[in-house]
Amino acid sequence: MSQYRLLGTTGVHVSPLTLGAMMFGAWGNPDHDDSIRIIRRALDAGINVIDTADVYARGESEEIVGAAIKGRRDEVVLATKFHGAMSDDDPNQGGSSRRWIIREVEHSLRRLGTDHIDLYQVHRPHPEIDIDDTLSALSDLVHAGKIRYVGTSTFLPSQLVEAQWVAERRNRERPVTEQPPYSILAREVERDVLPTAQKHGIGILPWSPLAGGWLSGRYRRGEEHVTSSRQQRQPARHDPSLPENRAKLEAVHALQDLADEAGLSLIHLALAFVLEHPAVSSAIIGPRTMEQLESQLGVEKVSLSQDVLDRIDEIVAPGTTINEADRGYAPPALTDARLRRGGFSR
Repeated sequence: MSQYRLLGTTGVHVSPLTLGAMMFGAWGNPDHDDSIRIIRRALDAGINVIDTADVYARGESEEIVGAAIKGRRDEVVLATKFHGAMSDDDPNQGGSSRRWIIREVEHSLRRLGTDHIDLYQVHRPHPEIDIDDTLSALSDLVHAGKIRYVGTSTFLPSQLVEAQWVAERRNRERPVTEQPPYSILAREVERDVLPTAQKHGIGILPWSPLAGGWLSGRYRRGEEHVTSSRQQRQPARHDPSLPENRAKLEAVHALQDLADEAGLSLIHLALAFVLEHPAVSSAIIGPRTMEQLESQLGVEKVSLSQDVLDRIDEIVAPGTTINEADRGYAPPALTDARLRRGGFSR
């Protein structure tokens, strides 16, 4: 994988694919040795970015990544995230407060077996917390040498801009990356998130470019009754009986036909589409098995013609997300009725 790209305006060169580690551990592949083999195969194939999070199997994923990169740390642009709850009982073991960030980074460093994290990311927005409090703590970690860069994930455009403004106004380290959900089936970020990122020099690392498995090639006409553990864990995104997911299935069938005509796997079509956007630095893949990893390698050699890109736009219009559940984040202003009704819910 030789076609390295710049990570926003950092000057760091990254591979077109980032290895996402969410599926390593109890959430996906519980076999540590097998997971380590997959990670090392990705490194051997030229992938130089690994992205994990403390909340993935509550630390297990970070531990697996740490074991896999032992002896190869300098090859890796190592990214992890904080925010998710790390305790069922203590509400302070999670979130984006200074208290938690300063504490949790030490846990991630220990689990990863390293003295620094290249990219430390806020896993989700937390509107109740002053972004300056979060950026202040992250800036201190940069100055202490524990992290190199600050990033965000699934922020709204206004939140991206606010973070940039606060960083400039108050002399904090600014977020240099953003991880939004982006796939052919979830294109809403094309409206504002991606243009905003380009304007501010923010590198984009899209998550779920295969739309949670919808674009993996497993859903073919006549074979619609594919079962998946995700149907139980995330029914809003994967229950085929829901009308919005039936609409996704229709789009998937049309995209599969297009991929067949173009002589591509649907996986390569989907990944190449995401990588086509000029705001994107590297797309995050999340294989659970070696077979899944192998099916996604080599996408840097794929070039989509203008005709194919136009056909994709006809199937799913630019800026369109078929199922709102695929947005990854619902602002409290929409989910909490009290915020729309003067503090009183009826």
